[in-house]
Amino acid sequence: MAESRGMPFGQALLERAFSPDTAATHYTERVVKRPLTIRATSPTPSARAIRRRALSERKEKTRKRSKQKPHPLSAAQKRKLCLNEIPKAQQKYAIYEPLHHLWLGYMREVLGISDAERAVYLTPASSGQLLASADMHGALLSVVRSRCVSRVGLEGIVVRDTRFTFEIITKTNAVKAIPKEHTVFRFEITPPAKEGDARQKPLVFEIFGEQFQTRAPDRANKKFRMHYQPDL
Repeated sequence: MAESRGMPFGQALLERAFSPDTAATHYTERVVKRPLTIRATSPTPSARAIRRRALSERKEKTRKRSKQKPHPLSAAQKRKLCLNEIPKAQQKYAIYEPLHHLWLGYMREVLGISDAERAVYLTPASSGQLLASADMHGALLSVVRSRCVSRVGLEGIVVRDTRFTFEIITKTNAVKAIPKEHTVFRFEITPPAKEGDARQKPLVFEIFGEQFQTRAPDRANKKFRMHYQPDL
């Protein structure tokens, strides 16, 4: 209606609050002649600034990605959640007997005695390094010497090989943690029988627990020397 009378719509709205002369003045000074501030053109960024901005964007993306990525649990969190504990229902000797039979076959291959027709002469110098680098999970160990007399005679299958202990399960379905330090362990490996032989004599090995106080891959790179243990 205002445009039909030749009056702008904005001025017609102002006339509802002000007199016609005041509305015309406000519309002319504050709307028509209102200054429009124009931002000055930014200078062209240098190549160094462009590289710095790109680096900052990559760092920000990496930081966001690392925050979304799940982090592995710490040792304290694993202990709190009991992830390394064997459930009570699985603490049975019969469950781990097949693991021991698999370990015997694995050790025969490690020592090179899996072939019954091929004669192999084993010595501490030749087999010691192989035994030190072998995985002991599934081995049937027995304690033959120890500073703690009550540990002598303990026997069981290794269910967990930590840095300082062997955790074994005994025939009475009890899990025991035996320190490796100041302890000598014994295990036997029976070679495969030859044709005509009813049974082969088992090979008996004794190992010092101190030499197994590292992970198996780390033990493979270590050199062990034979020496007398005066504290056992």
